[in-house]
Amino acid sequence: MGDWMTFLIRSMRGLLSDPFSSEMWVVLFKFVPLILFLELPYYLLVLAGLMKYILRKTEETPERVPFYPSVSCVITCYSEGKDIQLTIRSLAEQIYPGKMEIIPVIDGSVQNKATYEAALDMEEWVNALPNRVLKPLPKRQRGGRVSSLNAGYAVTTGDIIMVMDGDTSFDNDMVDKATRHFVDPNVACVSGCLRVRNWRVSLAAALQAVEYLVSIMASKTGLSEFNAVNNISGAFGIFRRTTLELIGGWDSGTAEDLDLTIRVKNYFNREKKMRIIFDPEVMGHTDAPDTFKGFFKQRLRWDGDLFFLYFVKHFRSFAVHLIGWLNLIVMLVGGLFFQIITPILLFFYTLLLFVVAPLRVVAAIFLIVYVFYLAVEVFFFFITLFFLSERPKEDRHLIPLLPLMPVFAFFTRLWSAFAIMWEMTGRGHLDSSMAPWWVLKKTKF
Repeated sequence: MGDWMTFLIRSMRGLLSDPFSSEMWVVLFKFVPLILFLELPYYLLVLAGLMKYILRKTEETPERVPFYPSVSCVITCYSEGKDIQLTIRSLAEQIYPGKMEIIPVIDGSVQNKATYEAALDMEEWVNALPNRVLKPLPKRQRGGRVSSLNAGYAVTTGDIIMVMDGDTSFDNDMVDKATRHFVDPNVACVSGCLRVRNWRVSLAAALQAVEYLVSIMASKTGLSEFNAVNNISGAFGIFRRTTLELIGGWDSGTAEDLDLTIRVKNYFNREKKMRIIFDPEVMGHTDAPDTFKGFFKQRLRWDGDLFFLYFVKHFRSFAVHLIGWLNLIVMLVGGLFFQIITPILLFFYTLLLFVVAPLRVVAAIFLIVYVFYLAVEVFFFFITLFFLSERPKEDRHLIPLLPLMPVFAFFTRLWSAFAIMWEMTGRGHLDSSMAPWWVLKKTKF
């Protein structure tokens, strides 16, 4: 411990006196091009958006325009069983005076009879409520998530379409706060905020709860102020019906949420005022994987899908004439660089570091990297806690986990590199639990 701490102090002194010191070239190589020129500007953009949102909210006079469009809620279900009743109940009990139809789509209802029957058991109770109707939709043959979304969308009648997972529940003012944005005819979609509701179950779930607060609540709030929301979550998205009609619903394949977000953004430069909004007050609660095995299995699909979408399906979307300058920069830095290039660089950089550098140098560099990312995590977590969180007393329980977050993020990024390489070599997007093989086999991708 003493040797490498002494080396770290001596190295930092050397960095200040001689920035081209041979002992610190690796630190310079990592931090100058990656942090100073790419990551730091992105963090500053998010911070500027957060400050803009906070100032706007403090100056705003709360006023609810009496605008209550009809709403259709499409719930994608597979094997939730009686848990689907929690989702249905949280929607039926919304404090929203407008009409709402709730459509749980049970994929493979023959095999998932328990989920279908649980939904049917709620029908009489929901339909007795004013302006509420429950319409369970059984899909006998399993077709996957996209199939369920399009099947549900086909029978909707509402002006606003909400899509959500069967393992997600909602605050009772969610619909009211989501629909208020559509008073503006330029708002095409609203991305809802998500919390991890099972964070008390395990360390894996609790770490994801911190990740959701920073990467969803804080980051998307900042990006939304500049109309640069990077993704409308598949577990909780809200759409104007005319927007879905414009893009033709959901496309077959995988990562349907990012796919749909990019297809909407392809109209941004043609429809100059079109907007995608993220609202941290439109709150949903979802179950995250409660084991590290389940977490890494989920991220294997998520991160591999990113490479497939960016490099195969939507590489032509990286164009100013489609999405505009700001969204191009955000997609390049926040998407392509952060989510694809950085994990690959980190993987090979770490291997190279252990090969060419003494162990004490490796330890010193990792400590510097750890301190930097811990500072970023703590900074954005406390901004979220003080200015965005509607449950600060609950979120304070997550503070002791902050020192673990840089380590968690490091291994998550290494795993992302594996997922990307698996997609590059084995077309991992075709090995997805989101749809059966006979559906994926027939897609054009």
